[in-house]
Amino acid sequence: MTTPATRAEALHLTGERTVPGIDVENYWFRRHEAAYVALLPHCAGATVLEAGCGEGYGAGLLATTARRVLALDYDVPTTEHVARRYPEVAVARANLAYLPLRDASVDVVANFQVIEHLWDQAGFLAECRRVLSPGGKLLVTTPNRLTFTPDSDTPLNPYHTRELAPAELAGLLTDAGFEVETLHGLHHGEAVRALDVRYGGSIIDAQLDVVMGELPGQAVWPAELLSDVAAIEATGFDIHGDDLDASLDLIAVAVRR
Repeated sequence: MTTPATRAEALHLTGERTVPGIDVENYWFRRHEAAYVALLPHCAGATVLEAGCGEGYGAGLLATTARRVLALDYDVPTTEHVARRYPEVAVARANLAYLPLRDASVDVVANFQVIEHLWDQAGFLAECRRVLSPGGKLLVTTPNRLTFTPDSDTPLNPYHTRELAPAELAGLLTDAGFEVETLHGLHHGEAVRALDVRYGGSIIDAQLDVVMGELPGQAVWPAELLSDVAAIEATGFDIHGDDLDASLDLIAVAVRR
């Protein structure tokens, strides 16, 4: 599991990315971490590109099993932070519209909670296919549009350009020249479902009720809710292929054809 950073070490909260070591962010951080843990075996001994690394905690986790990890991000302070905090990761600034790598030069491309931020998703997937070696794997996680922004084709998150339903993600991958090996969903496990019950049906809504209308990191949290959120672990989430439409996040493993 990822060792949390202190607030001083963590990047500034903007609402665009998740960072470790901040109690009010812990639900989202652990939810994302659970996907990294589940997909870690695909990176064992591999040369891995993380396209859109954010704070870098995921690249650091991938580096515990990969032969080499190169992490890309567009934001200069972010890449500087990753270089300082995760010296085991090679990091560079890049626009994901064009990946600065040779053709067929990596075994795995990891793209965790990023594709929904991109304007040209098909173009990005074409770039992923270009830099992957034949038979290489693309790992993608993204919010499930059907549960993240229900009843709307327009994302409510201002940093998202287009969110995807399960069939839409599978179609994008297939059209880009990938064979979808697995498409699973992330769900609340037993421990987090207990929090759903405790907070009137949704621990997510309980958090949103606190933070909506407030600047990131500035909301005043009820002590009990904050304690419960801070105690969530990555093991509190389940990942499987059942009831995809009801899942919170989509987790795809696709093979370059």
